[in-house]
Amino acid sequence: MEIITPVPRLAEEKIAESSLSVEKMGAFIASLQKENGEIPWSQGGKTDPWDHVESAMGLCVGGFYEEARRAYRWLAATQLTDGSWWSETLDGEIINPTKETNFSTYIAVGLFHYYLITGDLELLKEMWPVMEGGIDYAVKLQSPQGDIYWAKNKDGKTDKMSLLTGSSSIYMSLKCALAIAALLSKKRKRWQKAMVSLGEAIRFKPDVFNMLKSRYAMDWYYPILCGAVSGEEAKKRIDKSWEKFIVPQWGVRCVSDRPWITMAETAELVLALTAVDDYTRAQAVFNWLADKRYPDDTYWMGVTYPDAVIWPDEKSGWTAAAVVLAWDALNEITPAGKIFNHKFWNTWKS
Repeated sequence: MEIITPVPRLAEEKIAESSLSVEKMGAFIASLQKENGEIPWSQGGKTDPWDHVESAMGLCVGGFYEEARRAYRWLAATQLTDGSWWSETLDGEIINPTKETNFSTYIAVGLFHYYLITGDLELLKEMWPVMEGGIDYAVKLQSPQGDIYWAKNKDGKTDKMSLLTGSSSIYMSLKCALAIAALLSKKRKRWQKAMVSLGEAIRFKPDVFNMLKSRYAMDWYYPILCGAVSGEEAKKRIDKSWEKFIVPQWGVRCVSDRPWITMAETAELVLALTAVDDYTRAQAVFNWLADKRYPDDTYWMGVTYPDAVIWPDEKSGWTAAAVVLAWDALNEITPAGKIFNHKFWNTWKS
């Protein structure tokens, strides 16, 4: 993949904080979408179910509701009989036959996000069996300790390793799945029980998770982003590793010991900060994204520092979506802007 050395913009050329167009970002994501509703990472790129949902959420914030519905219906059309999806496909061909639990559940977050913006219960009813299958697939892989094993292979064998980021994503998915169940007047006590046990594992049992991933920024902020860690503990967690992952004016290092800043992780940290009402730092971090764009205003995936080399050169829909979601969290331009906010969940009445 080509490595591009950018020409830094002059300060007066930097994009203003308020200039992000969610419609333009939505249109970019829509330009990647295929006729069948699938949203690959980039033009000609691979597709995974989690980032497909993230992109659908970006479409929804941008007002592309029909495109978002098509994205969810693509998931319905491609779901496997056990409720999972293949981890990665390319033009309909399986390129990674793993079946990951956090990939099977994230549809719940996307669907609840869609409902908060549109109020469309009909799509929730239509997609209920799909979402239920994905949630049940993951819940069946919960260990006695409360963590959820990350995947099965193509032969159906469970890999009994748990990932903190993946389990945190599943925790958020369970919250949204239970909210949807309540909206549809359905009871799912086993999901509630699974969520409580998973939250306890995330908060109190760090040893059950693969600690090699602690170098990754997502292991730092995802327990906060999902709401499993909240209040003072969340603030302490943010402060404890701030200098480990943050490079001021650049963004968030994807891996603590690597000089690579990623725009998606930076945007997700903004979401985590707004989740605990730390809007001052959230706005400051978001401002660092202002000049991390191509001339067409699509966002870089990542950039090395201090040499300022953009890498890779893909223009990914899920990166655009992450930035759009962060912008919505800061500005509440849609009713789903607070979907990650802890106070929202404390007061949510379905």
